[in-house]
Amino acid sequence: MNIHTEKLVSIGSHPLGEELPYLSQTLLDFASSLADDLYNLLSKKNGFLAFESALHVFPAENSSLIMTLETWNSDNLWRNNYGTLVKNCLFFAEDIFGGQFCIFEDKIYSFDPETGTKEFVANNIEQWAKAILSDYNVLTGFPLAHEWQKKNGNLPIDKRLLPKIPFVVGGDFVVDNLYSVDSVQGMKIRADIAQQIKDLPDGAKINIRVVD
Repeated sequence: MNIHTEKLVSIGSHPLGEELPYLSQTLLDFASSLADDLYNLLSKKNGFLAFESALHVFPAENSSLIMTLETWNSDNLWRNNYGTLVKNCLFFAEDIFGGQFCIFEDKIYSFDPETGTKEFVANNIEQWAKAILSDYNVLTGFPLAHEWQKKNGNLPIDKRLLPKIPFVVGGDFVVDNLYSVDSVQGMKIRADIAQQIKDLPDGAKINIRVVD
């Protein structure tokens, strides 16, 4: 029984997509052995927000009104800015900072948009849901999401919170270091940082550029 998946879905928002999700062959190929897991999650609730929008699970359907799995994973949106750093990844959810959760090589990883690095989270969706429920403060950034929105109002679904001083260069995890930005723009900004530092030794200098 997928008790943790059921629990996570139950505390989420209303579905972001239509009742029955649709996974294209491209998405199925990316998801590989976890395709059934992903479909099971989205068939229970086709995309949702949880922990005061700190967790955003993308819906699967064809729609021009909301960000879908298909659009979010298209090469021409933001993925091409990361190049090989996102090869064979299927991004299905994100935290408050736009940190991604992805299916990669039949397991689930977190993806740091500032560094382009992946960290193992779980073997499947059920274990991922268990991890989220057990440690949502860390894995979703909920405390800062709550504090920022208490001060600034609800965060729109198409925006995430980015650090004014990137975390990777010592920016603090505090509200005063955060600002809201369009999700796609936020990924492009961090892709520029990730591409600069991927081959650099510790302590090397990088240039922070604003991407239009």
